[in-house]
Amino acid sequence: MKKILDNVRAMSFMIPILLMNSIIYGMLDVYTNTNRNLVTSLDRSTPFVKQFIIPYVTWYLMVPLVFFYVCSKDKRTYCRMIISMAIGLIISYITFFFFQTTVPRPQLVGHDICTDIIRLVYSADRPINCFPSIHVMNCFLMIEGIWVTKNRSMKIAITTTVMSVLIILSTLFIKQHVIMDGVFGIIIASATFAAANIFVRNEAIDFCKRVYMLTDIRKKTDVKY
Repeated sequence: MKKILDNVRAMSFMIPILLMNSIIYGMLDVYTNTNRNLVTSLDRSTPFVKQFIIPYVTWYLMVPLVFFYVCSKDKRTYCRMIISMAIGLIISYITFFFFQTTVPRPQLVGHDICTDIIRLVYSADRPINCFPSIHVMNCFLMIEGIWVTKNRSMKIAITTTVMSVLIILSTLFIKQHVIMDGVFGIIIASATFAAANIFVRNEAIDFCKRVYMLTDIRKKTDVKY
């Protein structure tokens, strides 16, 4: 039980990031409009495949599950992933503000389960602020993090990688993003994760550990980073 509570406390680091994303992205989503798009001929030839909405929506469950798994196995890697995500989101917000893009969406026909889910996604997420793709950025960050996690399960690492790749592809097949959105998302994830490992390794871990200790009413912890 104590180990579970320690991991839950560590996972609370995601709360301010989620709040930041909800507030800032929500503001940008409401108050920005653009006709700029980065559609290429390859994007135009990419078919609309409604079934890919299934892996697309699993992203919302995968992110907390993978981060919790990494947190339970290797808190150093977890902290680096959290820092990378925060920096990546800030870079994305700045890009959204100065370089808004849109993605043309297809007309939806039919009322099967996949089409109806896509309608819900489309209605909840306007087709603006697409470059870079936060879906892709976080998927690639999970791939990077899971493979350097200590004592990881090979099955979980492979499953995470396969699911993340499917989610990345789904952003193209349900026309939520174009190729350049995904490419830039991968670049951001790679750069921020590398920076967190090279430049802010010890400082970042010390900061995370101090914040973590503040949430411990016993004022001590034996959690290993």
